[in-house]
Amino acid sequence: MAKIDARRAQALLADPGGMRAVLLFGEDAGLVRERAEALVRSVLGGAMDDPFRLADLTREEAARAGVLAGEAAALAMTGGRRVVRLRDATDAHATALKDMLATRGEALVVMEAGELTARSKLRVLAEAAPDVAAIPCYRERDEALAGTIARLLREQGVQAEPAAVTWLSGRLGEDRMMLRRAVEVLALYVGQGGKVDEEAAMACVAEGASMDLDEALMAATGGDAVAADRALDAAFAEGANPVMVVRATLRHMQRLHEAAVAGGDSGVLRPPVFFRHKPAFDRALRNWPTAALEAQGAALLEAEKRTKTTAFRESDLAIARAAIAAIARQAAGFNRR
Repeated sequence: MAKIDARRAQALLADPGGMRAVLLFGEDAGLVRERAEALVRSVLGGAMDDPFRLADLTREEAARAGVLAGEAAALAMTGGRRVVRLRDATDAHATALKDMLATRGEALVVMEAGELTARSKLRVLAEAAPDVAAIPCYRERDEALAGTIARLLREQGVQAEPAAVTWLSGRLGEDRMMLRRAVEVLALYVGQGGKVDEEAAMACVAEGASMDLDEALMAATGGDAVAADRALDAAFAEGANPVMVVRATLRHMQRLHEAAVAGGDSGVLRPPVFFRHKPAFDRALRNWPTAALEAQGAALLEAEKRTKTTAFRESDLAIARAAIAAIARQAAGFNRR
């Protein structure tokens, strides 16, 4: 079967039907795990702990000849459909999947993988097989992320104001497991049947590196280099990394530019500017010329390219600090005009 998009994924997770295997892959390991658990639950129901119906295979076990096919063909002593779960699938398991599909069996094989290229042997096989579903698990952003946050809150028995949801979508991490934990904390904070507003969202989520980084950006675009540097130190101490800092700075300058092009109206921005930061944001919007915002955006794009690395380097830290300092110096010059 061809790759399953996000709109069809939910229905298949709730009822895999005659599928013999489902391959879950992508950059969001939390979403891969969540969807795998949903599949297991849809087949086993209340028998999630039944060892006769659920087989967990290690990467090494599943790669051995005949093991995956044998588990998929086995019958449960207690009756019902079995599930065979492989949590670390790679291209090394393509042959095992091919052999399993060549034999008879009623079990559902759930394979969890990381990122797989379009040429991946395992992915190519899964997308071509009529009784295998391949579901990509990519991190959601913008409106899709906001919709997921609202849905997860409803599942916890609480409602949320639209402004709070849009603010949360700009602050919560995109990893699904981290997102779910943050939503659970919010639900506990407002209580069953409660409502999440911006103040509740800030009380639970706007902490640590994210909040310190926001303060650094507001101070920098306002021309306060000392406050910006102090807040940036706090953000790094809370776990921020150079790539995160540069990307957040770029996004902040892009939002200022978007509002400037709209006639200096920050009300057009989505998600909206957080109410505590709106006065500082609007002051910067009045002071920064559009051309200067464009120039800073171009410089930050170059900085982002230099900091995109899988390993932390001291030079990346210097690049992030220099970007914030340059903005603060330029803003201070605008303030003296």
